[in-house]
Amino acid sequence: MSQARTIILGIETSCDETAAAIVARDENGQGEVLSNIVRTQLDEHKAFGGVVPEIAARSHVQWLDHIVAQALDAANLGYKDLDGVAATAGPGLIGGVLVGLTTAKAIARAIDRPLIGVNHLEGHALTARLTNNTQFPFLLLLVSGGHSQFVLVRGVGDYERWGTTIDDALGEAFDKVAKMLNLGFPGGPKVEEWAKKGDASRFKFPRPLLREKRLDFSFSGLKTAVRLVAEAAAPLSDQDVADICASFQSTIVAILEKRCAQALERFNEEFPDEVAQMVVAGGVAANQQIGAALHQVAAAHEAELIVPPMKLCTDNGAMIAWAGAERLVLGQVDKSNIAARPRWPLDSDDMKLGDHHV
Repeated sequence: MSQARTIILGIETSCDETAAAIVARDENGQGEVLSNIVRTQLDEHKAFGGVVPEIAARSHVQWLDHIVAQALDAANLGYKDLDGVAATAGPGLIGGVLVGLTTAKAIARAIDRPLIGVNHLEGHALTARLTNNTQFPFLLLLVSGGHSQFVLVRGVGDYERWGTTIDDALGEAFDKVAKMLNLGFPGGPKVEEWAKKGDASRFKFPRPLLREKRLDFSFSGLKTAVRLVAEAAAPLSDQDVADICASFQSTIVAILEKRCAQALERFNEEFPDEVAQMVVAGGVAANQQIGAALHQVAAAHEAELIVPPMKLCTDNGAMIAWAGAERLVLGQVDKSNIAARPRWPLDSDDMKLGDHHV
């Protein structure tokens, strides 16, 4: 596009956050978040110990129009000021994705602006370019409630998945352990809080797949081991709970340390002339012990660790708006019949520029 700034509305409804944001991208690729409104649904799902898809979708229907209006007001802009409308088209809970994508289609048609259907994972992958102007190529470690992946990011639409979880995602494992121990939801912060009071050496939990060279994760067996220990020690004292949390968390840290070291070694082999950059995204990045461990691993491999502000690491509309802006300036827009998808791997062929667009 020829104008100095490209202004995009981004909508994110793939799970239990109803989010909308306005982001501007200048002709030099510098980004600015003009507004970023996120409404969490924690209270609606707390009683169930996890996200209930039908409740999430209903909440998106109820709140999304208000959230979009708030985003425009906070940016002091109107619909006429937008250059495009971006929304998560997948992966995610299909009911929620449909709410956001349908709303974006309606807005784009009403104001005659381009529509960009964004892969939720691409939003995470490109956030560091918004916050840190990170240059390609770089390594992405995505650790959230729904995803645990290593992805090589070569460019917009050019991704190579190096490793993923073969069962539970890391955030999901934290949530399930917290539920097992009756700590409440969301589980990650609860486990971290209890771990600070515990003895991490008391229980020896398994570290699945670590003897293998591949960069995949497996957390299901670790979760089962925690359950067996908890059952054997029942009734649990507060100290038992703290020790289980500390031992579980330290096992997670050891797994991440090993895998990140392997991933950085591979990056340095494939790109010997580049300074390795590892971008971390997802809610699990907020865990202080994990963060400290990743800094140590990056330093040991002379790599730069990039962690965007936490409000942009968890699900939000700004990351979707930014991914939409990155695609729009490359001429990548979607037809109004783009479908919502519950599954959409970041390294699928149709993520490549030009393969599923107008």
